[in-house]
Amino acid sequence: MKKEKFNELLQASLKSEDTEEWLDVHFNRPIGLCFALLSAKLGIKPNTITILSIFLGVAAGVMFSYTDLLHNIAGVLLLMFANFGDSTDGQLARLTNQKSLLGRALDGVSGDVWFVAIYAALCLRLQGQLIPFTNYHWGLFIWVLAAISGLLCHSPQASLSDYYRQIHLFFLFGKEGSELDNSAAQREIVNNLPKEKWFDRLFHSLYGNYCRNQEKRTPDFQHFFVKYKELKAQNDSRIPAIEKELLDGSRPLMAYTNLLTFNSRAIVLYITALLNCPWVFMLFEIVVLTSLYIYMHHSHERLCRKLLEKMENK
Repeated sequence: MKKEKFNELLQASLKSEDTEEWLDVHFNRPIGLCFALLSAKLGIKPNTITILSIFLGVAAGVMFSYTDLLHNIAGVLLLMFANFGDSTDGQLARLTNQKSLLGRALDGVSGDVWFVAIYAALCLRLQGQLIPFTNYHWGLFIWVLAAISGLLCHSPQASLSDYYRQIHLFFLFGKEGSELDNSAAQREIVNNLPKEKWFDRLFHSLYGNYCRNQEKRTPDFQHFFVKYKELKAQNDSRIPAIEKELLDGSRPLMAYTNLLTFNSRAIVLYITALLNCPWVFMLFEIVVLTSLYIYMHHSHERLCRKLLEKMENK
């Protein structure tokens, strides 16, 4: 394939310059596209790639349960290939027009499965080791630390980062260029689905709960968005200026959404696992990433309050 054609396909697979991370643009996405093109030629389905990435991520977790360098290098490589698979399945689905509800569901849970396996592996690895500078073993405390790191930090950070990116893409490209959804729409879908469509009903119920959690944490954006849609329906002349100000204020925060998703988290995991101090990875999530999360959340809500006041004051 000519370089120009490859670059065209690569650019088409990127969501926007505002929301793409440098490492994804220059490393993960090009490799993912190569795998996607190869998979298309071999007739491999996107869901097959997603399932393979889940197994690779879990296998990475198993490798991180060991303390020796060889197993940890294997863990790094396996998780990198799992992440390539996460890029490949979406690119392959778009290339071959094979998007599906099952694929969306699998893609949504794949990263969670990786990190559940990784947290469990790190706990098994550390529980018998001494806490640094003490004579006490980590024991059950490392499981508590992992629960705080994964459930109370990692999960909310990733979900709200995704929400803010989808908001940004919505105001940049409109509904067609974004996956911004809401819990009310998912509830309506469930109510209109026949009972025999149990998988679809389950998916939209779970996805609706995911959306509801995002909405509960962003009350100022919800109020702003209701008012925005009201003025939009009225063809209010202030709408273009409001949209521009939202994008201008949101754009700097996209760097934080990228830091709070996969790449920075994975890099710290790789380094700390190889140096045999993976407890630092959990503390990094709890202290550093939570601080970034609080700043991102506060800044976006403040922006929405400011815009709402402008819309309400004619």
